[in-house]
Amino acid sequence: MPVAPDYIRKVAKKALEVRAELPPSRRAGTPVGIARAAQLARGDNVSVSTLLRMRSYLSRAKENYQRAKAQGLTRENSKAIQAYELWGGPRAMAWVNSELKKAGR
Repeated sequence: MPVAPDYIRKVAKKALEVRAELPPSRRAGTPVGIARAAQLARGDNVSVSTLLRMRSYLSRAKENYQRAKAQGLTRENSKAIQAYELWGGPRAMAWVNSELKKAGR
């Protein structure tokens, strides 16, 4: 099973750190998103089923992320950006697709 590359691990770790520093009302992320960020940040193995869930989430949330970035927002003041980065951020999709291709998916 693959392990997220350093650039994805760093994004997930930073998103968790920022989230921890914010007041509860400004924190993004479902329990699943927080668990995913922790898994990525630790460098745990990522199963094919998790890669499929990552692709699904990153595809759904991409537009919200891009809209927030276009407005000049950051992970500190945008729940959309913070949540997207919990799942590895914008570069995660290419890695996920590459790993799924290797797995025949």
